[in-house]
Amino acid sequence: MNITVNGKATTLPENPSRTIDSLLEELDVSQRLYVTVEFNGDVLDRDAFTGTPVKEGDVIEFLYFMGGGH
Repeated sequence: MNITVNGKATTLPENPSRTIDSLLEELDVSQRLYVTVEFNGDVLDRDAFTGTPVKEGDVIEFLYFMGGGH
């Protein structure tokens, strides 16, 4: 399966049960509790991670919003 993750072409073994949630685990994404996922141009609600399948050609971005400053 070929997808794009954070702007990089990524090849993964076929897995028809792969979801955004399992992809986060599979790719060992740090701070999973704080990541925002953009999926094919749309920002996903966290509760959609387990029900959103990852398919050939999907474009996924893992985003972290940082606070701070004065």
